[in-house]
Amino acid sequence: MKKTEPPPLARRVIGLDAHPDSFTAALLQGATPAQAIIEKTFDKVPIAKLQGWARKHTAAQDLIVLEASGNSFQIVRTLAAVERKALVLESCQVGRLKEAHANNDKISAVRIGKAYLAGTAKVVWVPDAKTQERRDLFHAHRKAVKRLTQTRNRLLSYLSDHGVRLKKGTRLTQALEGETKLRAAHAWTPSQWRVIEGYLMELRHASAQRAHWRSLIAQEVLADPKLLQLVRLCGVRELIAFALGAILGDITRFSEPRKLVKYIGLNPAFDDSGEGKWHGGISGHGRKDLRTLLVEAAQAILRSQNQPLAKWGRKLLARKGVKNLAVAAVARKLAVSVWYLMMGRWTPLEEIDAALSMKVGKIISQVGKERLKLLGKTRQTLREEICQALHASRVAPPDPLPKAAPTPARAPKLPAKAAKVYLLKPTHKFLLKGRSPQTSTVATEKVGE
Repeated sequence: MKKTEPPPLARRVIGLDAHPDSFTAALLQGATPAQAIIEKTFDKVPIAKLQGWARKHTAAQDLIVLEASGNSFQIVRTLAAVERKALVLESCQVGRLKEAHANNDKISAVRIGKAYLAGTAKVVWVPDAKTQERRDLFHAHRKAVKRLTQTRNRLLSYLSDHGVRLKKGTRLTQALEGETKLRAAHAWTPSQWRVIEGYLMELRHASAQRAHWRSLIAQEVLADPKLLQLVRLCGVRELIAFALGAILGDITRFSEPRKLVKYIGLNPAFDDSGEGKWHGGISGHGRKDLRTLLVEAAQAILRSQNQPLAKWGRKLLARKGVKNLAVAAVARKLAVSVWYLMMGRWTPLEEIDAALSMKVGKIISQVGKERLKLLGKTRQTLREEICQALHASRVAPPDPLPKAAPTPARAPKLPAKAAKVYLLKPTHKFLLKGRSPQTSTVATEKVGE
């Protein structure tokens, strides 16, 4: 009788409940949550001792899992420095497993480990260092925009309380123009004017911060050829191009455009269970920050006149009669085109038309005069560099073809599976049709040609 080999020991999963100053760990042995045995727990270990603790109590084949939080990405990088693999689990999935009547760090560490073993928690992609820097810059800009909007609204609310309504387009951040119009709008007392001066001071500071971050974003886009190529798309300028690079990071983690659309959340929600069917909108899932920007770009596309995608969107609007549906459809096509461009499958730019030239000028304006002086460049020289970068092509190379046997007659056709040649041609399926400067391209497969 053949002797049965014992099953191999399952790799240990270590649940880590991390905080800014300490962490709690639970070492689990077992392949499923039901079989998981708690070998040992470590409670409230200082975060500064994380690497030493990992070397002493874990092995290279162990897997450490933790819930997404403020410092989770940094913990993964810290553990990677000592050759320990760690994964970050989506917090909204793990948080639903919390017990309402009892909870502490030890229970949370065990819950995180078992959530991974159950396979119900999604794994979050850990951005690389460059993508993390871009995300920090993008979030700083968004906070500055939010602060500027809040300050302006507080000032306008204060003016409205005193019966003052300014004309639309009044530039309150301009010292001379703003103060002159405010003084002439009402007979302010010295105390009231001091309140207004405080609001104006805060407003100008928030505006300067927003301009600072926007300048850095424009410089990042101009320095990265892949991000710069995105501005060829109608509705995309430096802010959306930078947001795509900061949030998506490595585009190769999306194997097809459909996965990118799902990640952003531009695919409609649905529920088809039993006899009931329900179809919803695009809100409630995906990356809300990136989806919002692409929806704004889609709205700008629909307002344009000569863009094929705009004409397609207006035809869809006339047929469906729902503007939000047409905007979401245009945003989805735009996301598909972004995938092809970021994958490097674009055609050379034949010429820069007036619309793209105007877009380049606006990007240079966002860089700012002071930054141009520090760079030692003029607007004209920077424009020439941008145009030269836009003209550069980057087309995905075709698969190599096998060499045919030399023969004086016509070479036989290749078998169906012998070669795949990917040709780039303009199409209206994803964004634009025709060979205009902002034409998007898709790869079409030709076999045996």
